[in-house]
Amino acid sequence: MIVRISGEGQYRLDDGEHSKLDELDNAVVAAVDADNEDGFHEAFEELLAFVRSGDQLADDDLSVSDHILPPSDLTFPEAGEEFSGDGLIPEPT
Repeated sequence: MIVRISGEGQYRLDDGEHSKLDELDNAVVAAVDADNEDGFHEAFEELLAFVRSGDQLADDDLSVSDHILPPSDLTFPEAGEEFSGDGLIPEPT
């Protein structure tokens, strides 16, 4: 699967990592829902670090992203608009 971090690039993760990606996304949503700004920053950084652990694609690679995450400088108020409900990563099927 390919995950884009807006403004940064795309990363290829093994399809088997989808559950972990969803778990990290859910942690961000939970922190936002709890109005926990420190928890949001911690969970969001963990999510981004996990994605960055994948293989970064070349800038000229035109592969379609399966998931798109907001930029790393996302503010907590902006997170309330991005991370709600089921989050950005749908449950694995």
